[in-house]
Amino acid sequence: MTSTTAGSAAWADALLLSFAQAGYVRAEPAMLQPAEPFLDLSGEDIRKSLYLTTDAGGEELCLRPDLTIPVARDYLVSSRAGQPAGFSYLGPVFRYRDGRPSEFLQAGIESFGRQDRAAADAEMLALALEATAAFGLTEVEIRTGDVALFIALIDALDLYPVWRRRLIKDFNRKISLEQDLERLTHATRSSRNEYEGVLAALAGSDRKAALALVTDLMSIAGTTNVGGRTVAEIADRFLEQSTLKGGALPRDALNLIKRFLAISGDPDEAIAQLRALAADTKLDIAAAIDQFESRVGFMAARGIDTSMTRFSTSFGRGLDYYTGFEFELHSKGDGVEPLAAGGRYDGLMTQLGSATAIPAVGFSIWVETLTKLGKPIASGSRS
Repeated sequence: MTSTTAGSAAWADALLLSFAQAGYVRAEPAMLQPAEPFLDLSGEDIRKSLYLTTDAGGEELCLRPDLTIPVARDYLVSSRAGQPAGFSYLGPVFRYRDGRPSEFLQAGIESFGRQDRAAADAEMLALALEATAAFGLTEVEIRTGDVALFIALIDALDLYPVWRRRLIKDFNRKISLEQDLERLTHATRSSRNEYEGVLAALAGSDRKAALALVTDLMSIAGTTNVGGRTVAEIADRFLEQSTLKGGALPRDALNLIKRFLAISGDPDEAIAQLRALAADTKLDIAAAIDQFESRVGFMAARGIDTSMTRFSTSFGRGLDYYTGFEFELHSKGDGVEPLAAGGRYDGLMTQLGSATAIPAVGFSIWVETLTKLGKPIASGSRS
């Protein structure tokens, strides 16, 4: 271990002690993890960054690329599963980063089972700011967003299920979302496709029916994948094409989505713009706006200057599993890589096998970035 890495770890250990005093128990998940959850929940794009292997039984494994999913998996098999519980962590993660070390330290917090979502969200942001301040970084840019607002908008527009699923899935991937909107703008009834029969059979179907039909067709053909695509991926593609055959995304829906995605500013400004949009369009998104406003209130109660917080409806972190509040902290003047980042991921636990939904929120700290940009404050000088 280099002296810089050792110094980073020593500082992070001191920070985790303060997290433990706040009720977050130290978690130490295994280095080697099943690869499937990362591929399913972070997207196949992460595959090129993973260090993969296969066990004797054929299961694909990887060195953990982050600690959120491993900590969540350990929680779900513990006696506290389903109950409120908070965990802190510090340890190496492994991810190919093109010219930078593939092994690096990550610290953070995960909070599971709390029903007071707005207060828990605000607590995560406050603790992340405490982490940066503990390392002498007080000039921090706070970038925030809320995918729950986008989901509420899409639900209120009552789009085809395949359009809804595609737009929500790609929200955290800005280039993909722009491509989706472009394709749905120009879809046409007159386009021809070599699979006209299959598309006609799928017209109006849901995902389960589409998957069953494609599974049957591929079974008859004696294959389980085509060009590296799984049956589920092929079914989704056919279902999407059958929906696009019905015509383009309605112009008024497209304009509303674009208007929504243009909203930004400090939280109070954004709330005003969102309420104006809801009033103008008569769309039922009030509950999501209320939750956003409640979170801002809890942030202020924790001493966060919300007027210095940058909010954007289009802000996303590139991971599929976020379902609500998202944030990143950047050093002013050097904001390429975040100092800390996280958000709410209420859907993760059921995706990992939980029979019931469990609220979850957390954040990760880029220890080496903090080490490079900051200067640790002695533990005795922190309030």
